[in-house]
Order: sequence, then C-alpha cells, then structure tokens
Amino acid sequence: MPDRLAALHASVDHLAAVVGPLSPDQLTASAYPSEWTIADTLSHVGSGAVIFCRVLDDALADLKTPGDAFPAVWDEWNAKSPAAQAADSLVADRNLLDRLEALGPDDRARFHASLGPMSIDFDGLVALRLNEHALHTWDIEVTVDPAATVLPEATVCVIDGLERVAGFTARSTGNERTIHIVTTDPRRGVTVVLADDTVSFAYGEPVAEPDVLLPAEACIRLVYGRLDPEHAGGVEESPVLDELRRVFPGS
Repeated sequence: MPDRLAALHASVDHLAAVVGPLSPDQLTASAYPSEWTIADTLSHVGSGAVIFCRVLDDALADLKTPGDAFPAVWDEWNAKSPAAQAADSLVADRNLLDRLEALGPDDRARFHASLGPMSIDFDGLVALRLNEHALHTWDIEVTVDPAATVLPEATVCVIDGLERVAGFTARSTGNERTIHIVTTDPRRGVTVVLADDTVSFAYGEPVAEPDVLLPAEACIRLVYGRLDPEHAGGVEESPVLDELRRVFPGS
C-alpha cells in the first residue's frame, strides 16, 4: 500500500520549493481557480493545517471539534497580508506534517474524528490532507509551469480514493451512458455511469478498449475539474473527454 504520510511529506517539501521563489506580484496573481490568488490558495493551505491540528488534538483528547471553531480560523487567515499568508502557510503546513509524523503507533491506532458527515481514522485524516495539498500545490505551480502535473508520490495515493471526491464534484449532463476510463501510471479501471439526474463513479478491472485513456494524474485533475484543454498534458482530445469535463466542472 502506498505510504500516504511519505507522499504528504514530499508534497509539503515540493510546495515550499515552488513558493519560495515567488515574487510579491506573483503572490497576488490568480492561481488556477481564477477566483483565488496564489496567496488566497496558500491561506487555504495554512488555515487547513491549523484546523487539522485542532481536529488532531481534540480527537486525541476524546473531544469533538465544534463546527463553529473553523470560521474564526478562516477569518484570521483572510485578514493576513498576501506576504504573511504565504510565509505563515508554509510554517503551519510544516507544523502539521511534523505533528502527524511524530504521532506514535498507539495514538495513530486510537485516533478517530468526525468532519461533517465523514468519520475518519488516522489514515483517513492523512488522505484528506494529501488530496487537498496535492491539488492546491498544482493550482499554484501551474501558474509558473504550465506543464506541471500532480506530484507522482501523491498520484499513486490519490488515484485510489476518488469516489468520495466524485460524489461532491460530479454533475449530471442529462445524458444516459456508461463511460469506461483506463489510467496509466498506475493502471486502473474506472466506470462512470451517467443517468438522467445522477452520476456514479466506481473502480473495476481495466477494460480492453476504454472510451478514455488517461495518465492517472490527469484522471485526478479531471475529477477535480482541472483538466481543461490548455492543461491536458498531451491527453488525446475527444467528445467523450469533453463530456467528462462537463460531468466534473470543478467547484
């Protein structure tokens, strides 16, 4: 099984390397989601790290983190200057990683928390952070390197946990059809079933003749609404791929 914590460590290191050389003007330029600047994206990474630390502390103390604890964190980070959002996010990001890595096997085994409708164990917490971290790192890196891809260490972990993400991001197109996707590096089979007003996303054996063949990292970005034609990385364009973009428009 891929080591999610090691992948998160690699992603944290990579984000710091990407952000370090950015100028003040770059921090206030748009990230991949055009409604966010790079500093906004880093603020989200930083505030998320603070929240995850709070959830970690509360769960280990047998406490439930109240939902109203989060807005105060977001307000604090939103009030920071772009330079502070960038610098502080890297500190908070590293602090969360250190906390996760320092946790002993007994505490990891007994960790359990609820986040909204989700009930998660320690591996689930790391997986949530890794998914978010890997995609937001790409959101930033692609602004300085249009050929950027999701980090390989993260890809092998994230590709096997997209059902929950698809449950939030998928939108029915009104068509009724079944689309078979096969990914490479690693190889996986995915079936997307479109019904009149629902979409299902399920893993299975790769079919011999898929409707769409994608690198695994591109499939991840597709489900997250980040595989537009300008950032498809040589993926073969097709009407089926265009329909999948409409199914997964991003948030």
